Amino acid sequence: MKMGFTMGLNLLLLLAMVATNILSLYHLSSNIQQPNNLNPSSNPTQNQVPDYLIHQLQTIRATINHLTRHHNHHPEQQHSKPTSMPSDLILYSQLSPIASSCHNNPELLFTYMNYTPFTLCPLGSDDVVEALILRGCHPLPRRRCFSKTPQKPSSSSLPHNPFPAKLLDEVVMWKKYSSCKSFDCLSKLNPNMGFDMNNEVSNFLSYKSELDLPVPQLLQIAKAANSVIRLGLDIGGGTGTFAARMKLHNITVLTTTLNVVAPYTEAVALRGLVPLHVPLQQRFPIFDGVVDIVRCGRAINRWIPSATLEFLLFDVDRVLRSGGYLWLDHFFSKSVDLDKVFAPLIGKLGYRKVKWATASKTDSSGLKNGEVYLTALLQKPIPK
Repeated sequence: MKMGFTMGLNLLLLLAMVATNILSLYHLSSNIQQPNNLNPSSNPTQNQVPDYLIHQLQTIRATINHLTRHHNHHPEQQHSKPTSMPSDLILYSQLSPIASSCHNNPELLFTYMNYTPFTLCPLGSDDVVEALILRGCHPLPRRRCFSKTPQKPSSSSLPHNPFPAKLLDEVVMWKKYSSCKSFDCLSKLNPNMGFDMNNEVSNFLSYKSELDLPVPQLLQIAKAANSVIRLGLDIGGGTGTFAARMKLHNITVLTTTLNVVAPYTEAVALRGLVPLHVPLQQRFPIFDGVVDIVRCGRAINRWIPSATLEFLLFDVDRVLRSGGYLWLDHFFSKSVDLDKVFAPLIGKLGYRKVKWATASKTDSSGLKNGEVYLTALLQKPIPK
C-alpha cells in the first residue's frame, strides 16, 4: 500500500515535469519560427510570454511543489523509523537540548515567555529558566524584556584574588532564594557547598586518600609526560574552586554550573572566573580539540542516566586535544554498577589509565546503597 502510494506520487511528479518541458519547448519553437523575433526592437510585444502559457506554467509548478511537500512530509513516512538507524542514535536525538524537550513542558515555556515587551523581565524568571534547562530544554533568550541586575559594585570592591576573604553579597539578587539572603548564611547552612572561602582555600592542595589528586601532583604528572596544561573545563564545578586553584598557575578553566538552590554562577564570577550556564546534557560551547584537561566534579555521578553520561563523555572527547586529560573526581555509584555499567562505559573512550582508585562511600547513603567512589585520571591517546 505504502509502496504503491509512493510510486503514484513519483509518476505524477514525472508527468508534471514532462508537461512543463513540453510547454517550454513549444513556446521556444513558436518564437524561433517568427521572423520578427530576430529584431527585438521592431515589436516588443512579440517577445512577451503569452498570459495563458504563464498561467499554465504557474499551475504546473504549484502542483509540483504541492506534491513534493506532500511526498516529503507524508505522515506514514514521517513517523517511520529506518531500520538501519542505530538505536543509540535515536536515543541521543531525544536527549538533544535544543528544543527537543521544550514541547514536553508547555506550561513552563508559557510562563517563561509571558512578559510585557520593553519592560523588566518578570520576577522569578531565572527559576523558570533553571527548571527548563534541567529538563533538557534550553530556551532562546527573551528578545524584548530587560533582565534585572543588581547595582554595580565599585571596581575596588571586586576581588582579583580567586580566594577572597569573603564573597560580596550585594552582587546577588537574593529575593529568589528562600533559605538564605547572604553568603555567610549559606556557609553556615552547609560549609561543603563551596561558599566558605576559608574552607575552599585549602581544597585541591592536600592528599588525604587515594581518591585525592592535588593540583601540584596533577601538574607534575603532566610535566613528566611532556604535556602542557593551559586550558581546562570543570563540569559541575560548584563555586569554581578548581578553576580558582588553576588560575594561580596561569591556567584558564571554564566552569559549568547552575543556580540550583543557591547563587553558584554569581559566586564563580565574583572570583574572577568564567561560569558557563549549561546543563550536563548540552553540547559544550567549545570548539573541537582545544582543551587540555576536563574535570568532572561530584555533579557527575550514578544519578545521571547512562545514555546521557555516554553523550557527555563523548563530548568531552570531542573538546579534548590529543594527549589531554579527563579527570573523574569522586564519581560515586553502586559497586556492582561501577563494574558492569560505568567502567565499561568509560572504557569505550580507549583512554590510558594514569590513575584509577576506588574506595567505599561511608556516609549513610553510601552504606545503604553499597556505593563506592571512583577517582580516575585518563589520558586521551595521541594518534600515530
